[in-house]
Amino acid sequence: MTISSPRRVKATLMWPFAMVLTFILTAFVTTAYFLQVQVRDRALSGRVAAVAKLVNQKLDKDTSLMRAVMHTMQGIPAIGAAFAAQDRDALLREAGPLFQTLRSEHRITHLYFNNPELVNLVRLHSPDEFGGQIKRTTAVEARSQNKITHGLELGALGTLTLRVVAPWPSAGGVLGYVEMGEEIGHLVQEIHDSLSVDLLVLVDKQLLPAQQWQHGLALLERQGNWDRFTQQVMVAYTKADIPVAMNDSVLAALRMGETQVFSESRQTLHLAMLPLVDSNGQRIGDMVVMRDITGLEGTFQRSITMVTFLSLLVGAFVLGLFYFALDRVERDYQRQHDLEHQLLRLDTEHARILQVEKLSALGTMVGEIAHQLNNPLVGVVNLAQLAQREANNPARTRELLAEIRHAGQDCHAFIASMLRFAKVSKFDCHSTDMAQVVNETVLMFRQTIRRQIQVELVLPDQPVVLMADPILLRHALFNLLVNAAQATEGDGAIVISLQAQPHPETGAPGWRLAVRDHGKGIAPEILDKVFTPFFTTRHEGTGLGLPVVQHVALLHQGFVSVENLPEGGTQFAVWLPQAIPCPLQHPT
Repeated sequence: MTISSPRRVKATLMWPFAMVLTFILTAFVTTAYFLQVQVRDRALSGRVAAVAKLVNQKLDKDTSLMRAVMHTMQGIPAIGAAFAAQDRDALLREAGPLFQTLRSEHRITHLYFNNPELVNLVRLHSPDEFGGQIKRTTAVEARSQNKITHGLELGALGTLTLRVVAPWPSAGGVLGYVEMGEEIGHLVQEIHDSLSVDLLVLVDKQLLPAQQWQHGLALLERQGNWDRFTQQVMVAYTKADIPVAMNDSVLAALRMGETQVFSESRQTLHLAMLPLVDSNGQRIGDMVVMRDITGLEGTFQRSITMVTFLSLLVGAFVLGLFYFALDRVERDYQRQHDLEHQLLRLDTEHARILQVEKLSALGTMVGEIAHQLNNPLVGVVNLAQLAQREANNPARTRELLAEIRHAGQDCHAFIASMLRFAKVSKFDCHSTDMAQVVNETVLMFRQTIRRQIQVELVLPDQPVVLMADPILLRHALFNLLVNAAQATEGDGAIVISLQAQPHPETGAPGWRLAVRDHGKGIAPEILDKVFTPFFTTRHEGTGLGLPVVQHVALLHQGFVSVENLPEGGTQFAVWLPQAIPCPLQHPT
């Protein structure tokens, strides 16, 4: 039989396990990375929401301030009289100091007095510029609704201004409209100081003529950059050095609601965008929120590096444990394979040895048969030659022929014994009453043996029925009785007993059929040879009686035991199982 080489357990399992482990660790590191990205994005979203809330709060606060100032101004008689007389110089003289105070202490940047038709009478922030009708939304709504209006509006000079417009009532109707405003540039700086974020205010260029914006930049001495971006102009910012990487594509991505992260000059910025909406609800620009996450990104990178390192360390440890476990399994598997190989080789060698032993036993049997037949046949030949020489002596010839006949009868008896031994291999089992087998065998024994020997029976009270071949059992028991009779001396009795007894090794239920004699026992040096075919200590014996008993026991899946008893004599016992799977087929 061909022995296949053992499978390489490590080679078969290590690579798939390593790939699965790598996938798990990669998924773990990737998950950790995206979780930290989500934490970072949520932090920025929180800052953006805080910026939007703070802007609204400050706008509401400043709106309330301007409304209160307007109410107070309307209670000053000198300003009211100058406004009613449409006297520009008087308005500049009476309201100018108040405006300067508001400008220096409360950052009010605009103060208009307009007539009932919204034609500008005086601009206190730019006294040399007056006239022209004011068509801004807040002014138009204040006139049409006759109430105070406010909102964020883009001025002609490119100023993004919070405006409050209120009608100035009088006994004869409305004297006109007073408009107050503040540029939101200071809000950008206040938010920067409060939330530690940089802000960039952008206005769409299509809403702002370039020349007017440049004029307002010079007139109001404010910051701004027209050429940095294609579609929008910077009108306010808190960061002096706008990142070079911030371009139109970045603005487009931010406008779509995305966030952007880029590093520049050892600084990492995280960007998001808020829309700027005027009083009409029109989106006029955007506010870019820039958060410096350099420290956070460093911590983030260190965390990812540490997680990756620990994952690799754990993965290597687990892989190492798995490797050593597989190595042990492979060694055990190799040992098992080697053991199976050795067992198979031993089994093959055992089968070969059994074959040799069978052939040897066959040769021994043939030799014994030849020896048993050769001696009488030699005598027959010799006696025949003597009879031939004594042909003239009839009396001597008859004597020689009688001897030849006696030798032939011995050969016939031996061959008959061999034929009986061969018949033992034919096995036919059925329900058998063991008491009946014992009684019939004892009866046949008493009719065959001329010597009167007492036989005692020790049988169970209840019937014992086994699946067995009664003919073979009688044959085996008869041989044991013959041997016991030959060994028994004097008036000793042969005792036959049948009792329940489990198998000594497996514990299977069974019965022991024992035959005890009262002889001298068997010499210890030949005790293990009594079941060898043709082995006998008697001159007239064939040496086949006990081998037949052993063969019958094996056919019944039992065994035969022999022992010398301490009180003298020998006991042969045949153990038979309680249940035998029948029919059993055995070769003849």
